[in-house]
Amino acid sequence: MSGHSKWETIKRQKGANDAKRGAIFTKLGNQIAIAARAGTDVNMNSALALAVEKAKAANMPNANIQRAIDRVNDKNAAALEEITYEGYGPGGVGLIIETATDNRNRTLPEVKNALVKNGGRIADAGSVMFQFTRKGVIRVAASGEDALLTVLDAGAEDALEADGELVVYTDQKDLAKVRQAIIDAGLSVTDAELQYVPNSEIDITDEETAAKVMKVMDALDDVADVVNVHTNANIVE
Repeated sequence: MSGHSKWETIKRQKGANDAKRGAIFTKLGNQIAIAARAGTDVNMNSALALAVEKAKAANMPNANIQRAIDRVNDKNAAALEEITYEGYGPGGVGLIIETATDNRNRTLPEVKNALVKNGGRIADAGSVMFQFTRKGVIRVAASGEDALLTVLDAGAEDALEADGELVVYTDQKDLAKVRQAIIDAGLSVTDAELQYVPNSEIDITDEETAAKVMKVMDALDDVADVVNVHTNANIVE
């Protein structure tokens, strides 16, 4: 199982700053709108419930959340589609780029531009994806052996301690169930989502390459239609 990604920590810190200028709300709204296609009742649609919870954690206004949910029934709203791109970054690291867009003719050039300008390139479908596995990833505000045993008893496949929290991995279909079991066990969940987790990582040990990798990741994350970026880079400090 992959180790803890420095990018995940930086992305969450960046997300807190993005929320102040509203950029993250667009991404979260698109995720909610896509999840709502499977049903607009959060009690019946676990993917929507998770997307709404993530939006609330970012202090997204309830009115914005409701508008995103209602978009599924708005015949005048442009249809959103999920498109996943694959690419390579500096040092040969693999990149999985998840987008939600109402215009793929806009999104692909923007993704390509972010890659090429920062030392990366788009890749053929399937050429990077095989290096990753779709997993549920839950972040728990706890540490220590007791907490680790608790999350494993809740049904987690694996867990590791990093930066004072537990990063918990589940089968993708078990994400909502394991998350709820962890909460029921009395632990605090700070985030839960599906991610592309690398099967193995590429260690980046020199500062120059590490800076280039972070730059291309940051540029991709700044593309409005990009909702998530995953990498197999392991930046060694």
